[in-house]
Amino acid sequence: MYMLNSSLSQNISIVHPDFFITGLTGTPYSTYFYIFLFIIYFISIIGNSIVILIIALHRSLHSPMYIGVFNLALADIGESNALIPNMMKIFFSDSQYISYNDCLANMFFVNFFITVQTYTLVVLAFDRFIAICLPLRYNAIVNNKFMAILFSVIWAFNTFLVTLSTSLMTRLSFCKSNVVESWYCDYGRLLRLPCNDSSINNVIAIIITAFFLVAPPFIIVMSYLGIFIALCKITTWEGRFKALKTCVSHLLAVGSFFLPILCNMIAAPSINARIISGSLSFALPPMLNPIIYVLNTAKIKDLIRKVLNNRSAPIRGNVSK
Repeated sequence: MYMLNSSLSQNISIVHPDFFITGLTGTPYSTYFYIFLFIIYFISIIGNSIVILIIALHRSLHSPMYIGVFNLALADIGESNALIPNMMKIFFSDSQYISYNDCLANMFFVNFFITVQTYTLVVLAFDRFIAICLPLRYNAIVNNKFMAILFSVIWAFNTFLVTLSTSLMTRLSFCKSNVVESWYCDYGRLLRLPCNDSSINNVIAIIITAFFLVAPPFIIVMSYLGIFIALCKITTWEGRFKALKTCVSHLLAVGSFFLPILCNMIAAPSINARIISGSLSFALPPMLNPIIYVLNTAKIKDLIRKVLNNRSAPIRGNVSK
């Protein structure tokens, strides 16, 4: 009976308030920054949708690498939709408050799609490693079935881990403060606010950091170290350049994803500067990825050129008549 009463008293004492997202409160010309984010959002959605349609509709692109690019575009669209429209809703409305449940939903989707992006870049690094270091065994190791299973595991594992981290937030009581100094419901910022024991949540935060911010860059660096060693064994510069050219798109995507996050962590600027740089580090990669893969992938450029030529041919025929 005592244990039941104690449990009830603990549940009653848990406070789940609405949260106040500070964003760029009081910052001059912040409206222009949100307009800039909306432009980024618009380009991201259009660009990634085009990449998804091109890969889905053309059988010549139904290959392991483009399955990875397809998943990256899906994750980019998901992250952009989870992050930017919610920012617009909060900062252009009369209130910057977000309900507790909406905050957890926002946290879940942003974290989920970012983790999917991270491991998609790892898979694409593995794809390039096998293609360059073990070219004769590439088709046997990396095929469409393998990639489909691998991405199914990634999406399932990320769903489990992010769901676990988000659900554990419900055991915390936010009675110290409800002010989140961020541009969204940031998991790390929320962990600074509870007044009861958050040790389990801190352990999960360390695990997530290890899985998604430490392990992926390490794996990618090791993959390219192997690629570099393989390139050194190629006798001609022409052969080295041809092999390295296949990695350019992936290297640019990795740089656009990890470098802004790294700079934001190292610089430790003021709150407003951190919010601006942090939101850009989340918003820019989904915009840049479709541009990177379209401009640096000959197959996609050729398909777009053919579509444009086919559409312009009837117009030229009508004009000549």
